[in-house]
Amino acid sequence: MNCIIIEDQPPAQRILKKFIEDIGTLHLKGVFSDAIQAMEFLNSHSVDLMFLDINLPKISGIDFLKTMPNPPYVILTTAFSEYALESYEFNVVDYLLKPFSFQRFVKAVSKVPLKSIVKQPEETLLDNLQYRKEIYIKSGYEHIKINIEDIIYIKSDADYTEIITTEKKHLSSESLRFWEENLNQNLFFRTHKSFIINTSKIKKIIGNQIYLIENIRTPIGRAYKESFMKSLLK
Repeated sequence: MNCIIIEDQPPAQRILKKFIEDIGTLHLKGVFSDAIQAMEFLNSHSVDLMFLDINLPKISGIDFLKTMPNPPYVILTTAFSEYALESYEFNVVDYLLKPFSFQRFVKAVSKVPLKSIVKQPEETLLDNLQYRKEIYIKSGYEHIKINIEDIIYIKSDADYTEIITTEKKHLSSESLRFWEENLNQNLFFRTHKSFIINTSKIKKIIGNQIYLIENIRTPIGRAYKESFMKSLLK
């Protein structure tokens, strides 16, 4: 997915460029310090997505959007929350309030409709967020990379989720619903109100118990059992 950054603050530019590089599914085509520069670029180039700061010199991000009859998908970035309501009048994809984490950035990008990248070859489409090989978990000031194939299961625990891998346990502030919606649904399955499992780690199923690798057992909830078993046997 081709994208540009319209942001006048160098530190914010550096963060966005780093996040775009880390996510792996975005291709940065330009960085602009004001909307006038970006407008000149867009007159001769097409992009799928803009990361647009609201507070810009010369013309604000909101006013810039008002001038565009057919803008690309837009993720707004700003340090001021009072613009949120007005921004959604322009049908933006998401609104990132600075400072934002890499996980929040990924969540925003995942909202961009896939139809915006139909010109890409099939193998690139399969590299969509839902099919990434890694995820990043925020821990303090760090973002820890986890290989998705190493996840055994994810468990909801009060206000956070536990991500159990073949090496260790990680804690995430994201909900179980977030992981259910963003992980590859051909591989990860909700089997209980508190559990998502990696189906490639299943050794056997007995009754309402799933036996996973590492001598781990997780339950199958009554409300989930029928659809879970159908998904395995189809």
